[in-house]
Amino acid sequence: MFKKFSAILSTFMACVVLVVVTSVNAGESVNLWPEGKMPTVVKGQNMPTYEVFRPENKTSDTCIILFPGGAYQFLDPPSVMEVIAKFLNERGITAVVVRYRVPRPQTVAKHVTAWQDAQRAVRIVRSKAAELGVHPEKIGCLGNSAGGHLVLMVATTSQTRAYAPIDEIDDVPCHVNFAVPVYPAYVLEDGNDGPNREKGNDSTLVSDFSFDAKTPPMCLVHGDADVYSPMASVAVYHKLRTLNIPAELHIYALIHHGFAAAHGGPHHQAWLNRVYEWMQIMKY
Repeated sequence: MFKKFSAILSTFMACVVLVVVTSVNAGESVNLWPEGKMPTVVKGQNMPTYEVFRPENKTSDTCIILFPGGAYQFLDPPSVMEVIAKFLNERGITAVVVRYRVPRPQTVAKHVTAWQDAQRAVRIVRSKAAELGVHPEKIGCLGNSAGGHLVLMVATTSQTRAYAPIDEIDDVPCHVNFAVPVYPAYVLEDGNDGPNREKGNDSTLVSDFSFDAKTPPMCLVHGDADVYSPMASVAVYHKLRTLNIPAELHIYALIHHGFAAAHGGPHHQAWLNRVYEWMQIMKY
């Protein structure tokens, strides 16, 4: 059932990206790890990279790191994140797209290699803040589906090392200053490795998240017809509020999984506008 759903979602997203504008000032893809230094090497995974998308008219010192979805089995087509990067670039914001390792490793938890890549990416961006023209304490992250789970990993576990240091970049903190999980998957014990079985009625959060001292404000986005129950985002929102961490929650009626590439229209297609408005209110 899960494999069938993943195939349908992949086909759907591939169709979506055919009709969106993808012309964005893309730079060179750069390897996240020095040769021979990548931790937890798993045969068959891709080489993880990052790519900087710079705005033509830079008006913000904020940078957002983007993590694509794909069930930790594959990565969304590049154009999905490019749509979001273009939206941010048009508003003067720098974006960095991270293509982390997939498919899932078999010897460790499904997200471990992706989590290592994500922490490394945050450290690289912070170490290059001056070069990028961004503030080192105005770094956020946004991701959809498995990428949303990865956003939560980055946002809640920055005080836990995902890998042993390999160079001076790993002396740089890997916390983010704000986070945007978009229909995050694998958030509840009910659905910790696939779609929710009980529609999220068991709202126990998975033990992956630590909600540590550096957990930042968040803006959560979900559809209420999602097989990865919106109760996942509700549970994260509730946890943040109990910790007095500012949070905003948007749940769109009758909307299913997989709308990350859609924006600009009515209702759920305006989700990026809601995120941008939240960033303005939060001074990011």
